Formats: sequence, C-alpha cells, structure tokens
Amino acid sequence: MAIKTVYASSVATLDSNVFTGGGTNVTKELQAVLDLAKTEGGVHLVMDGAALVSGLTVYSNTTIECLTKDCGFYLDDNSNCAVIINGNPSKTEIRTRCVSLLGGTYNQNASHQVHHTEPSCPEINHGIGENVHMVMVFEFYGVEYLTIKDVTIRNQRAWAAVICNWRHVVVENVDIDLPEHMDGQNQDGLHFWGPGRFLTVKNLSGRTGDDILAIAPDEFDCVSDITDVEVDGVFMDNADQGIRLLSRGTERLDRVTIRNVTGTYKCFGFYIQPWFHDACGAYGNILIENVDLRQTEPNYHYTNPFLFRIGGNIECLTLKNIRHHYPKDSHPVAEIGVPFISRKANEELADMQKIGTVVIDGLYMLEEGAAKTDEGAIQIKGKVDNLILKDVTAICGDDTPGGTVLKIDGKKGAVKNLLLDGVYCRGYDCFADTEGKAGRVDNLGAVCTGELVK
Repeated sequence: MAIKTVYASSVATLDSNVFTGGGTNVTKELQAVLDLAKTEGGVHLVMDGAALVSGLTVYSNTTIECLTKDCGFYLDDNSNCAVIINGNPSKTEIRTRCVSLLGGTYNQNASHQVHHTEPSCPEINHGIGENVHMVMVFEFYGVEYLTIKDVTIRNQRAWAAVICNWRHVVVENVDIDLPEHMDGQNQDGLHFWGPGRFLTVKNLSGRTGDDILAIAPDEFDCVSDITDVEVDGVFMDNADQGIRLLSRGTERLDRVTIRNVTGTYKCFGFYIQPWFHDACGAYGNILIENVDLRQTEPNYHYTNPFLFRIGGNIECLTLKNIRHHYPKDSHPVAEIGVPFISRKANEELADMQKIGTVVIDGLYMLEEGAAKTDEGAIQIKGKVDNLILKDVTAICGDDTPGGTVLKIDGKKGAVKNLLLDGVYCRGYDCFADTEGKAGRVDNLGAVCTGELVK
C-alpha cells in the first residue's frame, strides 16, 4: 500500500502560533490523519501551519513534516501529556517502526501543564515502584528506525524527550528552547533508556533545566544495556547541567563516543556515575573528545560544581582535547572515583567500584590569578588501576606558586600505575601530590615550576 500524504490545512484550521498558542484545537482532525497509518500502510502529514493540540499518537510508518519553524504544534493548556507519543508502547518489545519528525516547532507550553500525572499503563510508569508519569514533549517506548531532525523543542514541562527500548535512532539538528525555565523541575533535554543500540546524535543545542543529554541504560528497568552510541556536536546555552552517562546497576553502557561539546553550563559538565546506590554501574569503553565548556553561576548547591565527575565500574575512559578556562569558582576539572551522590554512600560503598584505565590526552587548563591550595584540579578519590596524563598544560594567571594539578586523596584514593607524558605546568606548588598513593610513577617528560611529584 502507498504512503498517504495529507496537508494539515486541508483537514484542520491552522490558526494557532507555535510561540504564543491560541486558536482552534484540532487534535481530533489531525489524529484522524495519523490513524490512517494503521489502515493505509503509512501516512505523511505535512504541517503547513501551526496547530493547537492536546497530544497526538503516532504509529509505524509515520512522517510528520513541518515546512518552516513557524509550523508545528502548541500544546493546549492543561493537556498534561506528551505532544507526541507512540501507540502501543512497550518496555520490552519493538512495536513501532519507521517514524520521522522533520522540521518545525513543538511547544509544550510548560507553565500551563502539571509536572507529572499517574501513568495510563505500566509501560510508561517513570518511577521504579512509584506511580509517576512525567509530562514530556516526545515519548517513544519500543521503537525502531526513529528520526528526529531539524526540530525545535520549546518549553518542555519535564524532559524534552524520553526514548526507551529502541534500535537505530537518529537525532540531528535539534534545538531546545526554554524561556519558561523552572529551577529543579526536571526540564531535561533528551533522555535515553535501554535497551538500546545504534544511536546517532548530531548538533544538539539549547538550554535545559537539568541534563541536556542523558544516556542511562538501566535507570528505568535495572536490566538493560545501551551500546554503539555516537554523539557529535552538543552546544549548551547556559544549561543547568550537561551530559549524564548513568549505569545504575550491573547493566552496561559501552562503545560510546561523544565529541565536540561547547558552550556554557551552570553546575555540571559531565556526570559519569551510577548515582543510585544499587551497585556501581558497568561502563565499558567511553571516549569523550574536544570539550570547551565554561561555567556560569551555579543554581544547585547540594554539591560543588565540576567539569567531570567520574565513578563506578569503568573499563576504559578516555578524555581527549579538554579545555578548562578560568573556572568561575576554581572547581575541579575532574573528580575520579566518586561513585555516588550521597556522601554517606561514598564512604560505605566506594571500595566496591573498580576503575580500570583513565586516559587524559590533551588538557589545557588556565586559571585566573594564583592557583588555589585546595584538593587539586584533577582529584583521585577512589582506586584507579591506570591513570595516563598526556600533553597536559596547566597555567595560572600569575606565577605565585600554589595548589596542585593532580592530587590523590589520602583516605580512599590510590593509583596503581601513573604515567606522565608531555606535562607542562606553571604557578603550582607541584604537579602531582600522590600522598604515597601512587604505586608506580613513570615520567616520560614533564616541566613544572614547582615539584613534579611529591
């Protein structure tokens, strides 16, 4: 059967506005078009205007194409639902295939929706053991061959999107526009729950109230993996938090590449941690490269700001070409070996984690004024088998010695093998304060105005 193409203006009154709303609610008319996918073999809905809706459901072989950014959807007041959700959702089966959202603006009208409701079915219960369904812009559960391209997501009430149980997902040129920012209201960006394989995210930009991107294989069901992920181009516009990689228990996040991350954030750049206290997670091979993020004023204060916080069971993590310019409050470049957010849990469970190899290959760090005599720019707070620091440049705004680039915490931190290769630092008391916690130190070339290692 042929795919049926329908122009929205031929079946509905498109007198709304994707920025201000208003107009005629045309949910019934547009849903009737989308329902044709079940009988006609597929449907191509062309949005040639702006529609006021109360939430729409899509099925396999559906394309929604918006002709310009002024075309799209505005969620009616008190709809308290997704703008788009797939029919027949499933946490365990792929039931929806071949869905494309192309172009346009999807405005959830955040200030006129509730944060969460009760779930309509167990498949979309967002809380483990809780009866909670957060109100998000896009929701897909059990989907294969999903494309979201050239889309603006505006004023999400909770997350901009949740995609759970998926294969072959492409997200490209998506901007998250959040003028209705609300502190502490879970206004995240894109959130991926497992099981999942083959994800491509390119050119994701905008502002979010929490993580702009979260890849969390077993956060939802405690049993799923996510593998084979490529993220290329994330541009943060004063996002509260950056990128979160979360392996909750024993399920694996593996073969992940994230590159070209720039912009500004308030509190956290990269969170690579289990977060929960179930277990220490399972991270395979993760590569993060070409990062230039600048911190602004933090709005969360339950923990210190940082560029990278790293903990849990990690096979190999590589950080490449990282730039750290004038951190607003001298927060650390990286805290390594911090598996949980709770200080008490860290004390009790930190010894459970196993960090194999951490490679920092290319770090340029510039501090304003004298170096701080605190815990170090790179802090080792757990046990690490192999730590490799290569092509590291650390410079203070003046040459008054103070502080340390690398510090191994004397209580829990330890490094079995420490390799320094091509290190230059100026204006520090020492490059590496190991406190006797480095088993073997190999220096293949380092210059430091203070001590190299003590």
